[in-house]
Amino acid sequence: MQLSGWGRYPRVDGQLDAPRDAKALAALIGTAPLIARGMGRAYGDSAVGKTTVSMRHFNRMIAFDGENGQLVAEAGVTLGEIVDSFLPRGWFLSVTPGTQFVSLGGAIAADVHGKNHHSEGSFGRYVDWIDLIGAEGQITRCSRTDNADLFHWTLGGMGLTGIVLRAAIRLKRVESGWIRQTTIPARNLDEALDAFEDTYSATYSMAWIDCLATGDTMGRSIVMNGEHAGRADLPSDRRAHPFDMPRHGRRRVPFDFPGFVLNPLSVRLFNAAYYQKGLRTPSTGLVGWGPFFYPLDAIRDWNRIYGRKGFMQFQAVLPMESHAEGLRAVLAAIARTRAGSFLAVLKRFGAQDSRLSFPMEGYTLALDFPVNRRSLALMPELDRITADHGGRFYLAKDSRMSAETLRRTDPRWAAFAQFRHESGLASRFASAQSERLGV
Repeated sequence: MQLSGWGRYPRVDGQLDAPRDAKALAALIGTAPLIARGMGRAYGDSAVGKTTVSMRHFNRMIAFDGENGQLVAEAGVTLGEIVDSFLPRGWFLSVTPGTQFVSLGGAIAADVHGKNHHSEGSFGRYVDWIDLIGAEGQITRCSRTDNADLFHWTLGGMGLTGIVLRAAIRLKRVESGWIRQTTIPARNLDEALDAFEDTYSATYSMAWIDCLATGDTMGRSIVMNGEHAGRADLPSDRRAHPFDMPRHGRRRVPFDFPGFVLNPLSVRLFNAAYYQKGLRTPSTGLVGWGPFFYPLDAIRDWNRIYGRKGFMQFQAVLPMESHAEGLRAVLAAIARTRAGSFLAVLKRFGAQDSRLSFPMEGYTLALDFPVNRRSLALMPELDRITADHGGRFYLAKDSRMSAETLRRTDPRWAAFAQFRHESGLASRFASAQSERLGV
């Protein structure tokens, strides 16, 4: 059968297994190189391979400590299920990516980040221990003190150190399901970057950025900051039920859009309209947790907007010493080729010392492009710009990067490949992405 990631590109022929218990899962080890798959929300081919193991049956929450917020759960539990279960009790995810439809195992494998990386780090910071099924089918518990090498290589290791069976993570206390949001329009990239730095103390921050604007308006953005609202921040009629929220995510894209819908003109018009909408948005207000953290989840199957050929995401991080120059070069290349993206997000990262995790201190830009000749021709240029400015790429979003580009931008993966070889993991766990990148 054919499998793909959320971008629906590339499509990979292979076998899909869906074991129901740990014994059946362990029995698959050694039959062929395999890779685990949660909800399939990695954009490219990092969770598909010749043998793909679905973790959908490993979906139990096992234990919760109401004193310190530690949750023990199986790898197939989704972040949305955690929020649904624990937000009414006053607990929320310490870190969440831009969709709730991500499995716990996938969040660990990619060491996902959110709008609060600059203030609170990535997902792995809040993982206490992991139970992994390894090269011989054995279950090994690893943490920062026990089997520490395996633990640190697993965070961000894209599922290539074994199959996450269960894990313990820490949630954080909140007083409501609402977010106090501040909106700052920025007329160009310089103003946007200044806004990020001026509001660095905000817990959450991100910006939508117009990737087709040129000249004095290049990089015009809507910067959004947020804080968890306390009961006292809520209108009096909501204080008695601070976790009651409007429904989020009832609409669905019912069919694949024709390829001509997303073209330079339509993207330019959308970007102009979205920027004007941002100018009219009140500078401060209360927003529900769903629209703030997961705006795209409001539209189910939104990936169908890009048509049957699918889409690619380019997400890179540029270090502080070269981020402004690098971002301008990326935006100029996109505007010049008119291969615009209407899903363009800019975030500020804080420092992170880790074996494989994507973030470094600097700025990350994420852009979605339909799979077509224009976009495919642009990608190598964006890769080159990123490499020339000391940046690196997010493998959870990658679908077509070359092994040469990975070696140039992120030499840490060479040490990881050696660890996999010496640990007997390389012959047991492989994805289409790891084979493409020579990991």
